[in-house]
Amino acid sequence: MATCWQGLWAYRSYLLVFFLPIFLLPLPILLPRREAYCAYSIILMALFWCTEALPLAVTALFPIVLYPMMGIMDASEVCIEYLKDSNILFVGGLLVAIAVEHWNLHKRIALRVLLIIGVRPALLLLGFMLVTAFLSMWISNTATTAMMVPIAHAVLDQLHRTPMGKDVEEGSENPTFELQEPSPQKEVTKFGEKDNGQVHPVPAASLEPTAQRQEQFRFSQGMSLCVCYSASIGGIATLTGTTPNLVLQGQVNSLFPQNGNVVNFASWFGFAFPTMAILLLFSWLWLQSLFLGFNFRKNFGIGGQAQERARAAFRVIQTEHKLLGPMTFAEKAVSVLFVTLVVLWFTREPGFFVGWGNLAFPNKDGNSMASDGTVAIFIGIILFLVPSKIPGLTPDPENPGRLKAPPALLNWKTVNEKMPWNIVLLLGGGFALAKGSEKSGLSEWLGDKLTPLENVPPPAIAFIICLLIATFTECTSNVATTTLFLPILASMAQAIRLHPLYVMLPCTLASSLAFMLPVATPPNAIVFSFGGLKVSDMARTGFLLNIIGVLVITLAINSWGYPIFNLHTFPSWANTNNTANNLATTPSP
Repeated sequence: MATCWQGLWAYRSYLLVFFLPIFLLPLPILLPRREAYCAYSIILMALFWCTEALPLAVTALFPIVLYPMMGIMDASEVCIEYLKDSNILFVGGLLVAIAVEHWNLHKRIALRVLLIIGVRPALLLLGFMLVTAFLSMWISNTATTAMMVPIAHAVLDQLHRTPMGKDVEEGSENPTFELQEPSPQKEVTKFGEKDNGQVHPVPAASLEPTAQRQEQFRFSQGMSLCVCYSASIGGIATLTGTTPNLVLQGQVNSLFPQNGNVVNFASWFGFAFPTMAILLLFSWLWLQSLFLGFNFRKNFGIGGQAQERARAAFRVIQTEHKLLGPMTFAEKAVSVLFVTLVVLWFTREPGFFVGWGNLAFPNKDGNSMASDGTVAIFIGIILFLVPSKIPGLTPDPENPGRLKAPPALLNWKTVNEKMPWNIVLLLGGGFALAKGSEKSGLSEWLGDKLTPLENVPPPAIAFIICLLIATFTECTSNVATTTLFLPILASMAQAIRLHPLYVMLPCTLASSLAFMLPVATPPNAIVFSFGGLKVSDMARTGFLLNIIGVLVITLAINSWGYPIFNLHTFPSWANTNNTANNLATTPSP
């Protein structure tokens, strides 16, 4: 009997892929309408995404097959949804992020900030959270976590040595960094393949009292968790920081084509950055109280022995920073292009003043024809054109007597290795799913069924949505979560005459609140793989952090979200009957 169950478990993916479509067949058979056909496709995709019976990107391709066969959309219409402007913005933003990572600029930024903030326990925790959150705003949270965790463990190793122990001399090499540097395989390893061996990174701890070892171990746990949590929190601050943000932008543009580019880089940053900052502050206070206690004199390193240890850890960071050497031409060039990209994003069409996009490339309505994706791709192309060294007559070492041009800042081999092409397909699948819901009439049907919610106060709706999504995203990909829920919430908002962004924004932000399980998000899995953490440690810490996140998002949408997105009115572009020259806006409930 045990062998039978083991066999079923071993072949569970094949069984799910075979039986789930058959199990759901009564829906389209008993209700032979386009709405039921579209619902069948969405439910099937949702179950495959939740169970990961197929790779997420493969499931995202289902609309290309199912929609034409069920008469929902033409194949040519479906395929267009897979490369929209949001996908282009995603690719362009990652081109710059890959260049930053390729030339190790992110490590230089991280070490420099840690040198400025200092290494006293509470400040060290804050420093790692600030650095990780900032880097996660621009590069992938997975890459950020994979870089920051080894640095954190190397610093902790020195911080936990006895004062008589051997400190790292200034200018010497610290082998801890090399030994703990994660390989590419570790970055992509799934939770099921983790080896949680409970390895404690405190080699000299055996010589110290048990209470002190326990205290150091808890601080190591807190430091590991602060890295993965701040990586997830930092990603919400920018439109390109994490994929659900781009899913929102794409869904809004797809479902409401006349929205006037209401979700752009500047408007998103104005709303999400304060949310991120407040959540990061509360997370720091919670982690400090949980893993360092309330002895603030000790937490801030006041005392002789604590100061000696802090100096030893400081020398580790200082040594690693010196080993990077002076900034190279490539790092300076990437820095300039990165800053240029951010400035162009902010000033393209900010809303509160006329941007360069409105002045230089206006359409007939005065809006910018260039999008955030246009800017990202423009800077991305420049990365392939600018040399990585100052141009000069450099001899080719492999061919004496010949000259060799320096390589460009970015090459296609590097991009192809590091670009997550599966996310591009996953984004496209979400946009196709939303368009199919609209074309089939499923969105309108759902909206009609949700009209009783008109009597529920909007703040209560936003709070319930945050709780629901924060729970759901612990077990499901955050991209899949937003992809499934955003079209439904948009239909609900239209039905009850509520601004669509009032419910879509909380859904998007809450999908990043994956703090409780190692499997919830790649940063959690990376931290868990380093050892020293149990699932119960992460669940206990992440539970309250989820509650804090829900409360902060509810505060954000009901305060500064109102003036930024004009949430107090039901916009004309959200009206399904907006053919009559854009009806005037009416008060929102």
